[in-house]
Amino acid sequence: MSVRGFFGKLLSVDLSSGSWFTEPLESRVFENYLGGKGLATYLLLKRNPEGVDPLSPDNLIIIALGPFSDSPLQGSCRHGIFSKSPLTRFYAESYSGGRAADVISRAGFDALCISGASNNPVWLWITDEGVRFNDATDLWGLDTFETERRIKEIIGDDAAVLSIGPAGENLVLFAVVENDRWRSAGRTGMGALLGSKKIKALAFSGKRRRPFYDYDGLAEYAKKSIKDWKDHPAAQAYRNYGTPMMVALLNSVNGFPTRYWRKGFFDRWQHISAELLKDHLGARPRACRKCFMACGKFLEIKEGPYKGLVIEGPEYETIYAFGGLCEIDRLDAIAYLNDLCDRLGMDTITAGNLAAFAVEASYRGKLPFRITYGDVEGIANLLRDVAYRRGVGEVLADGIRRAAREWDMEDLAVHVKGLEPAGYDPRVLKGMGLAYAVSDRGACHLRSTFYKAELAGLIPPDQIEGKVEMFLDFEDRCTLHDCGILCRFYRDFYLWDELAEIYGMATGLHFDRARLRKIASSVVDNTRRFNLREGLTAEDDSLPKRFFTEPLENGALITEGEFMRLRDDYYKARGWSKEGIPTSRDPLLD
Repeated sequence: MSVRGFFGKLLSVDLSSGSWFTEPLESRVFENYLGGKGLATYLLLKRNPEGVDPLSPDNLIIIALGPFSDSPLQGSCRHGIFSKSPLTRFYAESYSGGRAADVISRAGFDALCISGASNNPVWLWITDEGVRFNDATDLWGLDTFETERRIKEIIGDDAAVLSIGPAGENLVLFAVVENDRWRSAGRTGMGALLGSKKIKALAFSGKRRRPFYDYDGLAEYAKKSIKDWKDHPAAQAYRNYGTPMMVALLNSVNGFPTRYWRKGFFDRWQHISAELLKDHLGARPRACRKCFMACGKFLEIKEGPYKGLVIEGPEYETIYAFGGLCEIDRLDAIAYLNDLCDRLGMDTITAGNLAAFAVEASYRGKLPFRITYGDVEGIANLLRDVAYRRGVGEVLADGIRRAAREWDMEDLAVHVKGLEPAGYDPRVLKGMGLAYAVSDRGACHLRSTFYKAELAGLIPPDQIEGKVEMFLDFEDRCTLHDCGILCRFYRDFYLWDELAEIYGMATGLHFDRARLRKIASSVVDNTRRFNLREGLTAEDDSLPKRFFTEPLENGALITEGEFMRLRDDYYKARGWSKEGIPTSRDPLLD
């Protein structure tokens, strides 16, 4: 094939028949969409049945890589999982780091497409020689850590293992897929999708090497980037404090969601800060493969009720969800809940939101038991009940929409398209309100990371007029990172010129800013087409009414008029109709 950086191969696995086969992918697919999200979205549009039940055998699961996978580039060791979400019933995408992506790449394909369902639990061993179906009956019921350990005992520690826990087995709609023990493809319910197909784990190994156009150029670029960027203030901040540094920053602007979105300031935030994590608990930097930032924080609890707990984390989003929303003011307790979610295989953002929502339900007499803010063991028991669908956990396992409906609390529930927001209150950061509303997978902070622009002073958080132009710049660049697939935290380093250069070295194609933006827009439009096909309307691109009517304690509010102006500007800038429908055509899909 003429485009380098890709194998030009799709691996398809049919679990119902226990068969597999490979097929070629045309060069024009990579020229138009690159890899990662672009490739996966194209495959979903072409192959996933319209209106499919996400938990049915017919719903496809796609694991995709990009043209930077297994390259020397810093921030490139990431893989993506794509499908139709069982939680939102719209587009699903989730990414994970660690060391797995390089190993997956050496199995020699650009994407893995899984269809059908097994009658009995299985784990798949995928290599450059083919696919082996293995009985997983003895693994079913194990947590994610033990599952990974046992499979690596069989096939070797150098393999990559992606596994689910009891939550995925029991079809908890926000179950995750874990790899490298503490890394998660965390949002939109990918673990439930594997569980629905009776897949306990996917293991990868191989020796294939991706055919880059200019490997030496990429290697030299990587060396130079380490030299030029490793001491950059942003890199130093991530290395020293990681994402928990956002706790202090969000509290300083009264945008730290607290007490289930009632407040924007937690009066005990210092007890869950990055400074305490590093200086008192002794957390140490830990990196994914090929990363000079080392934003992960390796922690061993040395004293107290959780003595002996070892974890990479907690990240900011876990601290906000359990620390802010649930008002737990001990980092070791938050680490304990983080560890429990990792082992059971559940998304911590959704889990923390649902735990706080359950507390509110308890206060209103909706539950058959009492649970309060700050009740660590009560919340831990609730998480276990969710993973095993026991009692109230049966309701929460199906997500916020079911719980809100059954408990008559829909006016209180905070979500977009069934997915809860991250730890950035849109009543303060109004661009994040737009980000949550128009994100293809629900209330996501990562599709644009626009909190960066608003918190760093690139644009005032309250500004409405003219905000969308910068928003699209962020969203398009992030889309290209997801096609790559590159870590989000390299957004300060891989800007337009840098992206054009490294994409050129990987593929041999010529890129400039205009071509890259055209590709990004095409991928965004195609993702929108997928959601529209699955029933999305402009009404789904909105925010919980609480954000329009319930101000924070400092009076911060985003009005419905402000939000509608942002959304209308966004639709127009994207070239969509007033109803949010792309007006362009994609010749590869006609």
